[in-house]
Amino acid sequence: MSEDNFRASAQKTLMSRDRSLGAKYSTLILGRRSLFAIIKFELITLAVSWVPGALGFVLRRIFFPCLLGRVGRNVVFGRGITLRHPHKIRIGDNTIIDDYSVLDAKGEANEGIVIGAKVFIGRHTILSCKEGSISIGDYCNISANCTILSETEVRLGNYCFLAGNCYLVAGGNHSFDKLDVPIMFQPSISKGGIRVGDDVWLGAGVIVLDGVTVGRGSVVGAGSVIPASLPEYSFARAARALKVEDRRRPES
Repeated sequence: MSEDNFRASAQKTLMSRDRSLGAKYSTLILGRRSLFAIIKFELITLAVSWVPGALGFVLRRIFFPCLLGRVGRNVVFGRGITLRHPHKIRIGDNTIIDDYSVLDAKGEANEGIVIGAKVFIGRHTILSCKEGSISIGDYCNISANCTILSETEVRLGNYCFLAGNCYLVAGGNHSFDKLDVPIMFQPSISKGGIRVGDDVWLGAGVIVLDGVTVGRGSVVGAGSVIPASLPEYSFARAARALKVEDRRRPES
């Protein structure tokens, strides 16, 4: 990222000496300078975000829509969910957000996070914007411990299935040509974001890099890294040979 972009980052915001603690908090968490918005956010999250069992589901269903941009019918919110810039988060009907997920729509001019209908977001999964946007189509299933990061755009079609520990990152690459300038201050390189078509299955631990389009109906094997686009109905998998040796015998 450029130095100007770094100034807008979470790290720089927290380290800034020319902002009060309240200003830093509202910038990072709410994206709004409103005392009423801060009080409402604090009271709701303090009162209901941690409550276990059926009572917690009921309370969050009642009160979380007061924070979010749009919430459809019968949405289920688990415990300990982290919300950032919640007014830029929109969720469709009958979607489930499991415990300890992160919905971070942070940014000044971005669209934020749009989650379709009948979607499942697994436990400890992170959807994080940094001036980018994330759009997830209907009937998607995103398993536990997945991470989707967007400095530009990530779009998942309908009926996508991401197994555990998948990692999709749109942006985040840096030039490192100058040896006398810290890499974090060198220009950010964008390749246009990530687009995943309808009915795509990404196996456990798949990594999808910026600029990639995964065509509809594709399957990607566990542990694969996808640096280039895949046509429709591809079956892609990493070609890795497992070498097994007896550690009690020295190599000849």
